[in-house]
Amino acid sequence: MAPTKYTDRPIPAISLADFDSRVEEITQQLCSAAEDVGFFCVTDHGIPLSSINEIFELSSRFFSLPDEVKAEVAFSSARNTGWEKNAQIRPSTGAVDRKESYQMQFGANMEGKWLPDATLPHFQTSALEFMHQVQAVSEKLMKCFAYGLGFEGDHFIRAHDISRPESQTVCRLLHYFEVPDNNERGSEVWHRAGAHTDWDLLTLLFQKEGQSGLEICPGREVSTSFGYGDTWTKVEPSTTGAIICNIGDLLMSWSDDRFKSTFHRVKAPTEVGDYYGERYSIAFFNQPCHDALIQGPEKKYPLVTGAEFTTNAMNMYYSKTRKDEKVKIEDAAIAVLVN
Repeated sequence: MAPTKYTDRPIPAISLADFDSRVEEITQQLCSAAEDVGFFCVTDHGIPLSSINEIFELSSRFFSLPDEVKAEVAFSSARNTGWEKNAQIRPSTGAVDRKESYQMQFGANMEGKWLPDATLPHFQTSALEFMHQVQAVSEKLMKCFAYGLGFEGDHFIRAHDISRPESQTVCRLLHYFEVPDNNERGSEVWHRAGAHTDWDLLTLLFQKEGQSGLEICPGREVSTSFGYGDTWTKVEPSTTGAIICNIGDLLMSWSDDRFKSTFHRVKAPTEVGDYYGERYSIAFFNQPCHDALIQGPEKKYPLVTGAEFTTNAMNMYYSKTRKDEKVKIEDAAIAVLVN
């Protein structure tokens, strides 16, 4: 495996302080970042660092449980919730991502997918509280992007209403396993998360300090092919609680390709300076309600529903998405594969 080529590219940092009085300024900053990079970080977002640290502690407690216990809430492709391990195959690598994850939603799709309180005390209550905090930040960003595209302020918020049974928004806890120090020289390269784009509206990512690996391929103009460049930019974890955000394929389409969905990955460590230890992150994917109507202001693409967009995305990116499991395209409106 050839050494990775890198280039420095600043990731715009956007403060949400005094949001109501600065919404026009913040809208301009967000739209500029979405047009130029597709990635940005938000600060002064209102989620206490203590809450972020607590959800990482909960994540560690969950993943430290025996596999047979976690399997009690095994992943359901029909509902896109639950736990899975060494299951996701990236088209960009053709190999399994060496990780486990637990996907949570707000509503009925979580029925039977929470471990009992006796097994993991206070987990469900604390996780949902954190998810609502992140949703509140998401809605501020959605409001700005709606204004930037000439929509009403609540345009995207209504399409991502987590109180409705049609909601698909997901919070995903991720645990990447420690990688052997002879990774490149072994019989099989341990991939963490191969190069991909997200196909949601907007992803909010929390990384744990000291556990690097996230990289972006800057300057991507489109996200509708499996190709990606060979020059990457490292996105280091924040020490202050800043949230890394990236545009998804859905917002790229909904903006008539004005905003960019950028390829990113969690690097397979193979070089001096790479992080080989276990890695935790938390991704919040703003997925549209099944019946949301999706079309950009210039109507560049045909009108589709949230369910149809998801089906089309899965048809484009994946025919076999998880090890030993073929996900049928007709189920794809619900079976949303994310980061």
